[in-house]
Amino acid sequence: MRDVTTIVASDERRGRSAMRAANYQGDRTISVVDREPSAPAPGQVRIRVGYVGICGTDLHVFHGDMDARVAIPATIGHEMSGVIDEIGPGVEGWAVGDAVTVMPLAWDGTCPACRAGNTHICQNLDFIGIDSPGALQELWNVPADVLVRLPASLSLRDAALVEPVAVAVHDVRRSGLEAGDKAVVIGAGPIGVLIATVATAAGADVLIAEVDADRRAAAEEMGLRTIDPSAVDQVAVVEDWTGGAGADVVFEVSGAAAAVLGATSLVRVRGTLVVVAIHPQPRPIDLHRVFWRELRILGARVYERPDFERAVALLTEGAIPSDRLITRVVGLTDVAEAFHVLESGGAMKILVDVRSEA
Repeated sequence: MRDVTTIVASDERRGRSAMRAANYQGDRTISVVDREPSAPAPGQVRIRVGYVGICGTDLHVFHGDMDARVAIPATIGHEMSGVIDEIGPGVEGWAVGDAVTVMPLAWDGTCPACRAGNTHICQNLDFIGIDSPGALQELWNVPADVLVRLPASLSLRDAALVEPVAVAVHDVRRSGLEAGDKAVVIGAGPIGVLIATVATAAGADVLIAEVDADRRAAAEEMGLRTIDPSAVDQVAVVEDWTGGAGADVVFEVSGAAAAVLGATSLVRVRGTLVVVAIHPQPRPIDLHRVFWRELRILGARVYERPDFERAVALLTEGAIPSDRLITRVVGLTDVAEAFHVLESGGAMKILVDVRSEA
């Protein structure tokens, strides 16, 4: 529980009532501001945030692609870990000092998707950290029902990876992948690498297709097999690897138009193509191949609570190579620079230590 002690000591060292937050101001600008913390409302808890991961969705916000959704100035961030600082009225089952992360989804419970049991993709979903304030602040009030408990044996640093691991767990679970299956992951960014890692842990044989040499090298250092689709005939490689059948499952994680167009050529008869990447515009796809081989195309968007629970277990067991995934850890005052490093492709995963004075 050294992380918890560090959080408390950091606050006492500053000796001030105001808290710091990193706000997206629009126009690719992030600034750190002081503001007064508020007590948690009924049904809420206040979290003293430890670490926050910056992801591709945060970069979309930074680039202005989500200005229609965020309320500028916006405190963003949804990959996080921390400890409970204060309990609001009516909250039971939690205590100050409990280590937690959050599943950052708030649904209305009344729309057709919710009534059908698909609350995680509610038609009026509030994605916390985009549609409402997120974790890049020292003290964060959230509904108690989004909390996910963390075991004492999992460090807060590694626990900041729970949310992206949960994305990968959901993608793999939705695909129907089984032990012994062959899976191709197109794209070796953080989510692609995590999908490959989760699929490998599930007993699959995995191949990653990635054009960037640095990302291929990073994936290979984690024990994953890669190819460069710009240098080899990836269809021929996959056919040779699968005895001419094609992959059981292909995950499209790159977001590239060319990757989508070529993805159906990698899937076996009645295999599955899972669309994971966020494509900002319609993409061409080989529907003749879909018809000819009776392929299944699935979307995979976020996650459900079992995915979070499985993610916590995988991280606790050491099945996720956290040390290789986390490129660097920066302080809150360096968050703007971290965004620029990520958009340049200079890191796999950057964490913000919200407690740090650096």
